[in-house]
Amino acid sequence: MRDVSPQSPEARRKRLASMRAAFGTEVEEKLKPQVTIWEVVKRVAIGVYNDGFIHAGNLAYLSILALFPFFILAAAIAHLLGQSQDAQLTVFNVLRRLPPDVASTLRGPVEEVLQARTGPLLWFGAIVGLWTAASFVETIRDILRRCYGVKYCAPFWEYRLGSMLVILGAVILLMIAFAASTALTLAHHAIIAWFPLAGGIATTLGLYRLVPAVTLFFTFYVLFYALTPSRYRKLRCRKWPGALFITAWWLLTVELLPDVIGLLGGYSLTYGSLAGVMIALIFFFVVGLGVVIGAELNAALAEGGATALKGEVYTGPYTDELEVEEPQPGEDVEPVLQKTGGQQL
Repeated sequence: MRDVSPQSPEARRKRLASMRAAFGTEVEEKLKPQVTIWEVVKRVAIGVYNDGFIHAGNLAYLSILALFPFFILAAAIAHLLGQSQDAQLTVFNVLRRLPPDVASTLRGPVEEVLQARTGPLLWFGAIVGLWTAASFVETIRDILRRCYGVKYCAPFWEYRLGSMLVILGAVILLMIAFAASTALTLAHHAIIAWFPLAGGIATTLGLYRLVPAVTLFFTFYVLFYALTPSRYRKLRCRKWPGALFITAWWLLTVELLPDVIGLLGGYSLTYGSLAGVMIALIFFFVVGLGVVIGAELNAALAEGGATALKGEVYTGPYTDELEVEEPQPGEDVEPVLQKTGGQQL
């Protein structure tokens, strides 16, 4: 496992900056790799091979660990907003996005936890849940940092506070999405009941079934935008390809996993009463691998150009042609990139 992929945007940026400093802009433009489909696939494959499976395992474990606290937090927020019934809707709609075997395994324990937590116990669980669910977000942040090759440069509490805000935003986003889906469902049935001939409009409003997919896409897009290192939040560093890939990967996994498990004869003979838990872990592992691939895809498409950070050292007669940017606040810039001496920028 490597700390930074050799094909990360930061590694490519430093190579291009060294090339421009040594040979000039014209030569660097001719020699730099073209962004072809094969080049993108190679970058993604190298990044996933380095530590993608380890991160997928971490996400699978944290998904199980953070799911129950997340529901408790959602119940507390719904209670605060005077919409206690929304907590049950949150559970129902989240589980609906999972394969049937996974949903049936989790539904009973989740309902027991929500019914047992009321009053002060609910709020204590919400605080613990917020911290636990934030750990899931921090894992995604670490994945993105490794994908882009950017090291941490802010205090721990700042990252953790940002993750908590992301979790709170995700809960509110889910409630809004569920409300919109419910409203469109009611409108769909009302049109069919009142205007039988208006089948076309009802079919159009039947697009409410796409709300779960749109919610998934928007959630991962916001996650990627919020957690990607600020240097790569530019317009030319797109976030939507990774979010779209993860959405398609998730929906495909939900459709295919039950059939695959059926072909393998199920897991009850191997794991006994723990078969349901193992199926849930396998599902979250596969989804976690999709998250890593989506993050690597965004990183593979990101181009930092032949840009140097202030404080870096490059050798060559064309160092004056380098574009120089300020590093992020608190970022440790490696001053020497080559063994030979060079001009400090």
